[in-house]
Amino acid sequence: MNIRRLLGDWLLIVAMTAGVALFLLFHNVAALAFVADWYAPHNNNVMPVCMSLVLFTTFCRVDFKALKPVRWHLRAVVVQLALSVLTVWLVRSMNVRGDALILFEAVLVCVVSPCAAAAAVVTARLGGSLEETTSYMFVSNICSALLISLFLPMLPQADGGEVLAFAPLFLRILWRVSCVLLLPMLMAFAVKHGWRRLWRLIMSVPDLSFYLWGGSLVIVSGTTAKNISDSLSEVSLSFLITCAVLSLFVCLVQFAVGRFVGRHLDKAVDCGQALGQKNTATAIWLATVFLHPLAAVGPGCYILWQNIINAVELAAAARREREARIKE
Repeated sequence: MNIRRLLGDWLLIVAMTAGVALFLLFHNVAALAFVADWYAPHNNNVMPVCMSLVLFTTFCRVDFKALKPVRWHLRAVVVQLALSVLTVWLVRSMNVRGDALILFEAVLVCVVSPCAAAAAVVTARLGGSLEETTSYMFVSNICSALLISLFLPMLPQADGGEVLAFAPLFLRILWRVSCVLLLPMLMAFAVKHGWRRLWRLIMSVPDLSFYLWGGSLVIVSGTTAKNISDSLSEVSLSFLITCAVLSLFVCLVQFAVGRFVGRHLDKAVDCGQALGQKNTATAIWLATVFLHPLAAVGPGCYILWQNIINAVELAAAARREREARIKE
């Protein structure tokens, strides 16, 4: 297997491994501490820029006239609503408190958060519809803002946690998640219709969005490893393992239910990615600001699980494509 095929099939695994390896390197080698100290204040600003580039290059390939709601969007929203209601009902009916409440909060933010920006990139590589998944990203952000504003105040509030009324909370969340989508889309529209030379240059690079996402995943994985390492000083290893296992279970459920629901409309890939691949940056922000900060460990682990699943799916799809070409 050559390097190009290896990266094409397993880029996400390679990126996550590189991210964790870089964290361990800078964390354990004292001579590199000054580099880590210099970079740390900039990390929170780097990721939004990376995701904006991924979205910008993705939107450059989108047929804007084809962006519209379709039938499977409603089914995906109903599933997300049902899972959110179930989680909140379990917390309230069982009067959950303490560490168990933190675990349920981790589950809820993994369920209620919107579809990830990279979902459209992965869906397109798996043979799904780029336009339909892109449209769902906007639907998902609006619905998630509503669900978050409804359900988060129903949970017992952590000491020092921020509490807002429905309307301010809804507008704040909607503004946060929508700006990440709207600015890259407007830029892509302008480039596509006003700077054709730049647009053709972007379009000439196959899978540019996918490789940009792989680069972003290096940073995400390294940050996740750091957050988990820092959490070890506050909670037990057994708690972290439980949180990681729960996030894996939620990830598998959402991918599986999404595929099952979408299969009836011949949209298993699209719906599976839409429900399974989550904007974990938003989930971590929700946990940190409105719930218990340790609940952020759940979405931190979730991003690793969802990209392992994506990597396996992409490798399987590439293998099937090669086998089909050989048969021809």
